[in-house]
Amino acid sequence: MATTAKGANQRMAGCHNPMPSQRPRSIGARLAEWWSRLKRRSLEAPPQRRVAIVGNPNVGKSLLFNRLTGIYVTVSNYPGTTVEIFRGRTHIDGVLYEIVDTPGMYSLLPSSDEERVARRLLMEERPDVVVHVVDAKNLSRMLPLTVQLMEAGFQVVLALNMMDEAIRAGIQIDTEALEALLGVAVVPVVATTGQGIAQLRRVIHAVAHGTAHSLRPTLGRRPQQDSAVAAG
Repeated sequence: MATTAKGANQRMAGCHNPMPSQRPRSIGARLAEWWSRLKRRSLEAPPQRRVAIVGNPNVGKSLLFNRLTGIYVTVSNYPGTTVEIFRGRTHIDGVLYEIVDTPGMYSLLPSSDEERVARRLLMEERPDVVVHVVDAKNLSRMLPLTVQLMEAGFQVVLALNMMDEAIRAGIQIDTEALEALLGVAVVPVVATTGQGIAQLRRVIHAVAHGTAHSLRPTLGRRPQQDSAVAAG
């Protein structure tokens, strides 16, 4: 009986043990949480512009998509298919953009489920800007898709990815000459390092608002390249 009473007393005593007090969070932590909530709410608003990223497989398209969007990304199957579509959002100069990473495609004349989904997405959603990502080392092989996109009536930005590899391989690309030849904005980038992404964002915004003529990409250019003809 004494043992039972002793155990009961111990349990009662345990019930009255004060809970350890939680340390108040610092002002910096509270500000960071407030800013994160505010940014998340702003990205959940309806987008004002839509950008589609297209290109062959293995040209760094998805890495460039991640550079543009950061962590705010959703993944879903395109309706009626098992093909995944990645969608993210970002602000450029106060405008909320939805960025869509389309499946890899070689042509607007589809020969696979991925290409059919990519073409259907482009034709049905009609993005404000289409960023065509190409491997700068194999530019001539990828330009036919650029022309197809232009002929389909899209506002195209040509992103020359892997420019560092092209330069190391001795390939010189005059972006201004290529712009004049195609009539679209051309931006050299290195998606692995983020080089040129800030310029690409500015060009996307300019093309979406019809002011791209005032911008000129500079990444990877050297004075002696001014007379070089676009090569690939």
